[in-house]
Amino acid sequence: MRPTALVSGALARVPGNGGLAWFYLQLLLGLRRLGWGVLFLDRVEAAQCVDDAGRVVAPRDSVNARWVGGVMRRFGLADAWSLDVDGSETFGAPRDNVVRVAANAELLLNVMGYTCDFEVLGRVRRRVFVDIDPGFPQMWCELGLHDAFEGHDAFVSMGMNVGRPGCVIPTCGLDWLTTPQPVVLEHWPAALVTAALDVAPFTSIGAWRGSNGPVEYQGMTYGLRAHEFRRFIELPSACPGERFEMALDIHPGDAKDVEALTRNGWRIADPKSVAATPEDYRSYVAGSRGEFMVPKHMYVATRSGLLSDRSAYYLASGRPVVARDTGLAENYPVGEGLLTFSNTEDAAEGVRRVRADYRRHCRAARAIAEDCFDSDKVLRRLLDRLGVDS
Repeated sequence: MRPTALVSGALARVPGNGGLAWFYLQLLLGLRRLGWGVLFLDRVEAAQCVDDAGRVVAPRDSVNARWVGGVMRRFGLADAWSLDVDGSETFGAPRDNVVRVAANAELLLNVMGYTCDFEVLGRVRRRVFVDIDPGFPQMWCELGLHDAFEGHDAFVSMGMNVGRPGCVIPTCGLDWLTTPQPVVLEHWPAALVTAALDVAPFTSIGAWRGSNGPVEYQGMTYGLRAHEFRRFIELPSACPGERFEMALDIHPGDAKDVEALTRNGWRIADPKSVAATPEDYRSYVAGSRGEFMVPKHMYVATRSGLLSDRSAYYLASGRPVVARDTGLAENYPVGEGLLTFSNTEDAAEGVRRVRADYRRHCRAARAIAEDCFDSDKVLRRLLDRLGVDS
């Protein structure tokens, strides 16, 4: 009988987020490629269930349930998801099925500790906390604000430097396993390099701030993407002839930042227009010249070693990534396909190097993805380190 893994995370709360959908799909599809049975567990509050106009509606009529079900069906996972609404209503796999599967499951990958369903947690053989936002949960725990780690047997972070010298993220006394983002390469083929890319922009996709606020820890304030990006806001003027476009989820209250970005030559796109579905997201990445990536200040200042799942998708698509350094050279080959920077001058030089030999950098980007992010390799290695047969 094939082994089974549960994957838990927050997808229903953010309908129309193609990038987040891809993150969970990598785990589900990647494990399925290795012969595992999978079940995705999600939860949402009834008050968060809305229609397309944003009005609160009955969960059965909501875009939330429709979104999760639609994503799963399109990727052959129609029987592999369950959405709980306030513990009283379930969509997808019914509650008794979830409990039965949990009792026979080898593994729960609990992304950011999202499921706190003790009936499920108590039945799974191995409960793994998966950290995709390194620094935040660890500092919250140390500060006594929130302990997301309780009830887990193992701890995994995509911050590759967590627990290593030079990374200031606290370990909270836990033994952290680190892993790159898995990418199911058959769903992220190398995109064609066409003449249209000569005038295509460097892009990226993400939230200007996100749901977390800055964290004060040991006399230091660890901030968000907005705080780090402002350091590089003048980059377009240092790269004449290049175009830069950010698909940013940015609040109307940040109008001054929007004005500053556009004044300095950045084009702002709406991610809900260009990357609302997994398919749109993939097309947007493939149509980009490459990624210009500025992560959250937290990831940079702590030397987390994080390279986002988004950047891994650009690399897999054969699109070079020019990335703000978080300690990447300690974990990945840099210089071709993946170029790092610490200041505006370095960033501009990286962009110029990509322009000078674009096809070489495209090939190198894909090679990095195949070597470092291939889900078959990444997940087999992770399962082995977790003591689970793959």
